[in-house]
Formats: sequence, structure tokens, C-alpha cells
Amino acid sequence: MADRLDVAFATLDSLPPTLGREDAPLMVMPFIDAAMANRAAQLMARRAAAPGDILCIHDVHRVGFIKVVNTAFRRSIAPQFGYVAQDAFAGRRWLALALDCLAEKNGGLLAFNDGKWGGMLAAFGLVSREWALGNYDGDLFCPDYASHYADVELTLIAMQQRKFQFEPLSLLVEVDWDKDTRQVDARDRLLYYQRGQTAFGGKVTNASLRRLFK
Repeated sequence: MADRLDVAFATLDSLPPTLGREDAPLMVMPFIDAAMANRAAQLMARRAAAPGDILCIHDVHRVGFIKVVNTAFRRSIAPQFGYVAQDAFAGRRWLALALDCLAEKNGGLLAFNDGKWGGMLAAFGLVSREWALGNYDGDLFCPDYASHYADVELTLIAMQQRKFQFEPLSLLVEVDWDKDTRQVDARDRLLYYQRGQTAFGGKVTNASLRRLFK
């Protein structure tokens, strides 16, 4: 296989029952702007320095990032599964570096360097499928969230289990010029705080971790 990603486009309605390959990573990119998604995906493919697939899924019905990713994850057979948005800008060897880090450090969740969180949050992330299957009964993210905080909860679970990794040279920078002026979903924020009161279903028992994103 060539050291680059194969790029494909689909909708939720057109997804086949099985996604990816058993011997290569799969990146999933939900999108609403096809031009942005294609530009981001093609750059990711050229700069991956590793074989694999990137599947861009058009969220035609606006069901949201989390539902799109969860649907794809349930159908994936790839040993490593990543999630990214249409506004990502890839650095050179971003995927090769991430895969090496995940394997060498026996990680469950790797945070890409998104240019904002400095390794504290996997806003764009790569998981070991074997690890992720045990968190939410087959979903990657907690399906109760609509748009926000699902990545935060997943990050805390990985930190609790000492399965969280960060490779600062693995760049998938989020290029969102209006990010800092937009509000998060208030319902998701409330749900996050409510779930925090139960230690996220008993998955995050370390109180210091639960205070990280208050």
C-alpha cells in the first residue's frame, strides 16, 4: 500500500455495512461544506506518510458530528479509528507520527496537536479500536451529546485509564476563524455537568480529572 490515504465521500444513507480495512487506520470526517472537506482531506492524504483511508461523510440531515462518527465507528473494522472536522489543516507525517505514538506507548486515545488545547483534549483524535469498544457499548462517543463535550468525556476516560497520549508533532490544526466567538451547546454543557456528578457512569473516579474542564 502507498504511504498515503485513500479518500472517499459518502452520506450516512449510503454507507456500506462495513467500513475500512482490518490492516489500516480509518479517519472519518463529517462535513457540511464539500469544498472545505475535499481540500482538507486531500492534504491529509498527501501528508499522512502512512497507508489508510479517510472517509468524508456528508451530514445531509444535520444529525451532528457525534452521531455521524458513532455510526461510522460501529461499522468500522479498522484497528485504529480517527475523527476530524472539515476545517483541519494537516502537518507533514501527521498520521505516521500518531500511529507510532499510539503503538509505542500502548495508548487508547491520541490527541492530535490541534493548535488550541496543547495535548489536554482530543478535539481531533485517534483511538485504538480495541480500547474504544469497551467505553460506550460499541459507540465511540457517548451518544447522549448532540454537538459538544463528547470529546471531553472521552479524553477524561482515557486519562483515568492512563491510556491518553499526545504527539505534539502530529499536527491536525483546526482552522476555524470564528471558533472563539461561538457558544457551545447549552444542553450539552448541562449534560456534561450532570454526567460529571456520577463520575461519568463511574468511568472517571479521579476528582482532579473531573475538575479539568469546569
